[in-house]
Amino acid sequence: MLFLLAELRALLGTPISDERAQLAHDLAYDAIMGEVGARLSVPPQYGIKTVALSVAARILTNPQGLRSEQAGGMLQSYADSQTGVVLSEDELRRLRRAVGASSGAGMLDIAPADYDLSVSVWRPV
Repeated sequence: MLFLLAELRALLGTPISDERAQLAHDLAYDAIMGEVGARLSVPPQYGIKTVALSVAARILTNPQGLRSEQAGGMLQSYADSQTGVVLSEDELRRLRRAVGASSGAGMLDIAPADYDLSVSVWRPV
């Protein structure tokens, strides 16, 4: 498990059923596994729980993906533009960093394995 259901309940501060809490955990787990796969360790690396709880809380607080709702004279707007089981760019960066997966092309090496990387610089005399 990425987090305890009691931790999710404490974060939300509202009562939720075991079934809803477990579903939120499973959906967050699925989204994280889709990004980091076998790199996830048991117990999870530091930083994984934060992302998993954030995703699970978002699933439970805004399952329909509402941006705002109005009832009479009361208008409620949701600041978080992410809805459902979508990982933000910040969450993706945090996950990749936690499991040691680099992001970006800086670590990309497309040269063949037997390529000689000796470099010579030509300078005019």
